[in-house]
Formats: sequence, structure tokens, C-alpha cells
Amino acid sequence: MQIYDRNSGKYIDISQYGQGKLEFLYGNPVGRVLLKIVITPSTSRFYGWLKKRRSTAKDIPGFIREYGIKMEDFEDREYDSFSDFFTRKIRPGARIVDDSTDAFVSPADSKLLLYNIDDNAMLQIKGSSYTVAELVGGKTDVSGFNGGYAFVFRLSMDDYHRYCYIDKGRINSSYEIKGKLHTVSSISKDHKIFKENSRVVSILDTDNFGEIIQIEVGALLVGKIVNHAVTDFAKGEEKGYFEPGGSTVIVLVKPDVVEPDSDIIKQSAKGIETKIRYGEKIGSKR
Repeated sequence: MQIYDRNSGKYIDISQYGQGKLEFLYGNPVGRVLLKIVITPSTSRFYGWLKKRRSTAKDIPGFIREYGIKMEDFEDREYDSFSDFFTRKIRPGARIVDDSTDAFVSPADSKLLLYNIDDNAMLQIKGSSYTVAELVGGKTDVSGFNGGYAFVFRLSMDDYHRYCYIDKGRINSSYEIKGKLHTVSSISKDHKIFKENSRVVSILDTDNFGEIIQIEVGALLVGKIVNHAVTDFAKGEEKGYFEPGGSTVIVLVKPDVVEPDSDIIKQSAKGIETKIRYGEKIGSKR
């Protein structure tokens, strides 16, 4: 899989975690039978329990080497388990949040694709058609998002799995949608994963970008989506984190609110994800 690294201006190849196993589950007739069990929340809860066992700490050094994780960015401490390592916290100053009022920033270390929401509140994500209503589970009025943007931030296993608020503001409402847990990689393209997967939807009233919707989507073997209990929040403040597994954050904005950075628009038009970091500017206020 190839992504764009905006810091170097180069395209880089990255590997899909568990590629062979995923191809078996989604592409093999026997695997598809097993898939019905694997994508259940109970299986992910069991996987999460396994990864919290102290014996899994032995897997951490190999994981760091395989994915080239820069541990100088994170807390200097011993980790009790792989889950403890996976939910590690960043060191102060390791991620700089662009705090200018007109900067629209990324909520997470991730690979970003930008999508247009058409005038019928429809969008095409990796070959599947979605309505904004489907993304939010039909539980809130989304008519104001017609003609806006959907920012899809895919967190792979090597990413920092904590995410933040993209502006100062308040939570209007938040709710959980229970569902399945497909992988968020292209291997699951035959499934409408952002409609089927478990997720948390937050309606946010922000100071500089008005009403936005932020959706945390659970993926295959994600033990849990953990959001902190707050009413008011600051830009760059941690909103929550994912337990082990790849995951996605979707941010929906209304039309004529944000002008995405030109390189994000260019790469997304080609279907290529852009590698970005927590708090990094990805657009500007219109």
C-alpha cells in the first residue's frame, strides 16, 4: 500500500498489519465463515483481554522494530502489557497542535483521505456509497452537511491511538452505535464498514468551525473506544483513545466552513492517503 508523506513530499510503501490473515478471512470461503465470528464485539473483547495479560509485554520490542516506532516521542516507562503499550501517552511537546484560530487540524496520527459530501448528503468512500445519515445511525439531523466535507482518518496499528478535539467548543450530544467490527483496510471493500461497524458519534459546537460531527469507528479486534467525560473542551485536548486494533476517526464539516490544504485535495483525488500527525494543520477556516 502506498501513501503520501507530506513532510518529505514523497510516496512511501507501508504494509498492512496481518495482511495474510485478512486476505484469508475476506477472500477464502472457509475464512468468510470464520469472519462471522471474528467481527463480533465479543471476539474483540476477548482479544482485548488477551492483550492485557502481562505475558504480552514480550511482543512490544519486536512490534517497535517492525514498524519503526519512535519511542522518544512517548513516555519513558515500562509497559505492563501490549495493551498498555498500545494506549501509550505522548511526551509533552512531541505533538504540536496548531493553535491559530483559522487552522483546521488533524485529530490523530493517521492516514487521511478527503471526501466530498454531495447535495444529497451522499459520499463515496472506497467504492461504497454512504449517506451522512447512515454514518450517524439516523439519530441526528444532518441536512446542514449537504455540500460539505468528510475527513476520514485511518489509524493503523503503528499509529498513536489517542485522538483530540480539533477546536475549542462544547459537546451537544454523544451516543454509541453498536455493530460489527470489520477491518478498515481496503480488503473489506465489499462491506459498508462505516455503516456496519461499532462507533461513537459526537455532535460538537466549535468556536471557529460551527457544528461538526466527529465519529470514532471501531475496527477488527478493537477492544474498546474510550472517550473522556467532558462537556467543554479545548483545541488539541485529548478526546479519547482506541484499545488494540486499527481504527478510524471521521470528521464531518458543513459547506463553506473549511478550505482543505491543496496537497490533501490533490492526493485524495487520486485515492492516495496522506500521512499526518495529531494537531497538524490540514486546512483553513474560510
